[in-house]
Amino acid sequence: MKTVTKKLYEAMFLVDSAHAAADWDGVNETIKNILERAEAEIVSLKKWADRKLAYEINHKTKGVYILCYFKADSSRIQEIERNVQLSERIVRVLILNAEKQTLKNIEQEDVAITQESSKAEAEQQTEEKPAADDQEAEEATALDNEL
Repeated sequence: MKTVTKKLYEAMFLVDSAHAAADWDGVNETIKNILERAEAEIVSLKKWADRKLAYEINHKTKGVYILCYFKADSSRIQEIERNVQLSERIVRVLILNAEKQTLKNIEQEDVAITQESSKAEAEQQTEEKPAADDQEAEEATALDNEL
């Protein structure tokens, strides 16, 4: 009888932002199904960021990054990567050994990701607001010039 030792892994999934926006629950289910088929135990699964890609992938310029920690047998990693390649929802995946990570570090990272995404959303809202103020100022100046 073979004893299976599950190791901790960190995976970064890249998903097309259009798929994520249209069916977020479906994207999460796809990732969970792929990991469950490989008998992996999910420790953490969180949206990391929605960003413009450095280069175009499959005619896509924006993507959503999903960070996942899971425990699995090392012999099943190739199976997970193969299933990701067959998936139409997931564009890319990077899987790293995270054995040196502790659960406390993972929880701290989850908090940092949540804070970072909240900060990014707040910055995006403040960037949009001055643009509207500038437009109003230009319209007021144009109106003054007409008078």
